[in-house]
Amino acid sequence: MNRTTLSLIAGASALAAVTGFAALSSPDAGAANEPARAAAQLPVERTGLLCPRPSTSDLAETTYTSFTPVTEGAKKEGGAELRPATGAGADDDPQADDKSKDQESKDEGSEADEGSQTDGEADEKPKAGAKPVLKPGKPGEPATGSVSGGEAPALVGTAEGRFAPGWTVQQTTEVAAGTGRGLQGVTCTPADTEFWFPGASTDEDRTDYVHLTNPDDSAAVVDIELYGKDGALKTTVGEGITVKPHSAEPVLLSTLTEDKQTDVTVHVVVRSGRVGAAVQALDDKLGGDWLPASADPSGSLVLPGIPEDATAVRLIAFTPRDADADLTVRLASPSGLITPAGHETLHVKGGMTTAVDLGDITRGEAGSLVLTAPDGSVPVVAAVRVLRGKGDQQESAFIPAARPVGTRATAVDNTAKGTTLSVTAPRGTAKVKVTASAGTGGGTPASRTYTIKSGTTQKIEAPAPAGAKGTYALTLEPESDTPVYASRTLVLAESGTFFTVQPLPDDRGTVAVPEAGEDLSVLQR
Repeated sequence: MNRTTLSLIAGASALAAVTGFAALSSPDAGAANEPARAAAQLPVERTGLLCPRPSTSDLAETTYTSFTPVTEGAKKEGGAELRPATGAGADDDPQADDKSKDQESKDEGSEADEGSQTDGEADEKPKAGAKPVLKPGKPGEPATGSVSGGEAPALVGTAEGRFAPGWTVQQTTEVAAGTGRGLQGVTCTPADTEFWFPGASTDEDRTDYVHLTNPDDSAAVVDIELYGKDGALKTTVGEGITVKPHSAEPVLLSTLTEDKQTDVTVHVVVRSGRVGAAVQALDDKLGGDWLPASADPSGSLVLPGIPEDATAVRLIAFTPRDADADLTVRLASPSGLITPAGHETLHVKGGMTTAVDLGDITRGEAGSLVLTAPDGSVPVVAAVRVLRGKGDQQESAFIPAARPVGTRATAVDNTAKGTTLSVTAPRGTAKVKVTASAGTGGGTPASRTYTIKSGTTQKIEAPAPAGAKGTYALTLEPESDTPVYASRTLVLAESGTFFTVQPLPDDRGTVAVPEAGEDLSVLQR
């Protein structure tokens, strides 16, 4: 057996470790001439999530909600846990003050079910007192935990077996007053090596951080590039930032450059290792929220779920290419695609951040922006900042260009009165099944199927579990091949204006595994 054959067997074995399935069969006559077989979609067996440090405000109240959808074919055993990043502490955090040198002892929650760690976390022992913030429930049952004040650290989450497919964790923080006041929500994300954040700022009224979290045993080395209206901004310490193993590093954007600009695109590139990354955008007057990463640069983007009562919408776009892009701007409204008067196109100069105020573009109806470059020739990233309320009661949130829902998407921490789902099908009519789980305190799951007409955005009155107590999860499953995009808006009912929006990409519940039943002997020649 030569080296090529050995490499293929090793690759199939690696797939088996991730999915629990891969097969190598004996040679079969004529197999070399057979067409490639379709990959099977199988439940993942291991996954990891990273949650950034939520806040340093004494007035912050943070809720974590965990949920794993029931997935056919998933293993019966397994476990999941969320633990503080063991390398994170107040001494290492430029946001923190001297209020505490032992933040782990402040974390609330109970011990989680024991589950195996990911490969990069297997040898790390949590610090004494580093308790999990919640105990994840079994598949189909959401679980919640909370932390008060500004002592909550970044979190590293792992899930295995039946807990892994589609595992979703939401971090929601209410800040009653001060810079960034409002409702700040973010979906905890897996580690990666590159992120784009159009919509950040180094302006005087903004305090924006890039939060970097490293889940692995070795240090990660990260570069942060900033691009303003005239191109790349000169940065002083943006290159070669070291994020220690199992630790978090919040980086204040205004410390990277002396240039004060309203609209900045942040590019996070990992030289070695991998990290989770999110931007926390805090405004002195307009509240604050998390800015998730945009979908990868593309010639066609969808920004789903601008609330119907948005009072102002600001679009920020950037292309990493040297060539300019003339984007066609359309709004997918409940009645179809509309070209907004006065904003038919947006000219984006190569390597420069471009922003435009779209005003109250939705005019009382939920909508989604659809951006298209001619022939898709110039890739672009984009996001919108959305304002609700008026005067000193304004609050802000961000919607980046989103990935499609894919096989299934999951949103957690929902309530019947505070949750709105927006689903758009820009290129064809689609059907979507929405299922509400039981609540954190009980209830009976409920499902309903919706038809989304081509080119429209539908505000869905999602089903609620019968007899629900507490918050619940919503899963979206497209029942047609037409791509759909979705977002979930949470509104804090008692505040009136506090809100946050999260796009809903595929929840990574399954992985494609090619069938390894072909004759490998032909490769020995």
